[in-house]
Amino acid sequence: MEIETRKQLHVISTGKQSVEELVKISKSIYPYLDMLHLREKQWTGKEMAVAIDRLVKAGVPLTKLCVNDRADIAFMKHVRGVQLGHQSADISLVKSAFPSLKIGASVHSLEEAQLAMDKGADYLLYGNVYATSSKPGKTAVGVASLVNLVQSIPVPTIAIGGITPNRIREIMQTGARGVAVLSGIFLSKDPIDSARSYYKELHKEVR
Repeated sequence: MEIETRKQLHVISTGKQSVEELVKISKSIYPYLDMLHLREKQWTGKEMAVAIDRLVKAGVPLTKLCVNDRADIAFMKHVRGVQLGHQSADISLVKSAFPSLKIGASVHSLEEAQLAMDKGADYLLYGNVYATSSKPGKTAVGVASLVNLVQSIPVPTIAIGGITPNRIREIMQTGARGVAVLSGIFLSKDPIDSARSYYKELHKEVR
């Protein structure tokens, strides 16, 4: 299914685990995910390509893989998409060069979201919605800000930052399309149980 049409659970690698750990965990949790983001800033292009091969060999579908920043690697390895941030190449340039990729944009304000939409982003990652250990000291944007963005920007928005299973109901009531999780799954004592918990809460009916 297209990313625009269903509730989404995105899981983002933490940069704190070996390739072996990453592959082992991903193999067990991927049935519950819609997108697995490889956010490994220290990896070379070669290391990223090898990791993708290992994930695919372990059974993770290419259609569930997203590479952060490296649109060239994402394209060459035929993964689903690329996630772009402020340090990345311009969204419109990437979209023009690699039209087959789903392009996500990481944004932190309504202004950034508007610009990303104008340049052709397929979806947005917005946050951090709550305070999070992943970004110590960074003020949370808050749920009200998420509501404002969702109501103002028609591009599907995935909420990120400090999201636990018991906060998913609140997030989904804003009109966001889904949630993105880092340490809550990959650094959990039981990643598969955590992935199930997020999935279960995400797919409950919002009343």
